[in-house]
Amino acid sequence: MLPGLPPELLAGITLVIVVAGAVNGVAGFGFALVGTMALATVIDPATAVVFMIAPILGVNLSLIRDLSVDDLRTCGRRFTPLILAALVGTVTGLVVLDRLPQGPLKVGLGVVSIAFVGTAQRVVPVPGLGRAKEGCFVESTAGMIGVGAVSGLLFGGTNVGVQLIAFLRSCNLSHGVFVGVVAMVFLGLNAVRIGAAGALGLYPSVAVALASVVAVVPAVAGVAVGKRLRKTVSERQRRAAVLGLLTLIGVRLVFGGLGIA
Repeated sequence: MLPGLPPELLAGITLVIVVAGAVNGVAGFGFALVGTMALATVIDPATAVVFMIAPILGVNLSLIRDLSVDDLRTCGRRFTPLILAALVGTVTGLVVLDRLPQGPLKVGLGVVSIAFVGTAQRVVPVPGLGRAKEGCFVESTAGMIGVGAVSGLLFGGTNVGVQLIAFLRSCNLSHGVFVGVVAMVFLGLNAVRIGAAGALGLYPSVAVALASVVAVVPAVAGVAVGKRLRKTVSERQRRAAVLGLLTLIGVRLVFGGLGIA
């Protein structure tokens, strides 16, 4: 999939993308987070971020079918400030990505992964987290612009959009509509990101860009597998598996960025 890499590493990258897709199919999110963080442990982190853009787009296309035309129209109007602010933040994040050295970027990705686990886990209460969510995730124009801009900046540079997901979870959407709206938001962001990444020269080569497009196939296949498994896995098991995986990946990224592993 990536030119110049040995076949066993290419097979490993393909497996990572399939597993990340399955995680998304089961849990409704996690493809970008799991896929990017895992790839960043074996290839250049900046390349991992841009390589995942096309597969993320493909996954979102497969999930947006959960929304009806009326849902798309209504949610589009409802979350317009969020989407527009996130677009601006996303392009800014891509510009910053091109200027970060590999070591600090690995550490940053690892910290983001571990921080996500800390806020998502339910075993140890995080002081002030609930109050922070109540204060930040307010469904107003100003609130959506603030969340969208900050989340877009992080998403553009890391493929991690956990703030956007957390905000949308706070909007009292049904599970089906939530999954569809998440797909709609990230579909728009990634469509812009592909063009911006190309214009900014973030793809190392044309071959890497083409390989990214090809990676859509295993990504969508993984999502299909995950959807089939969704009914056989409890929410507690899904959460434990995803958070455990992200913890291991996050720790490895931090150690790798610091030169420890």
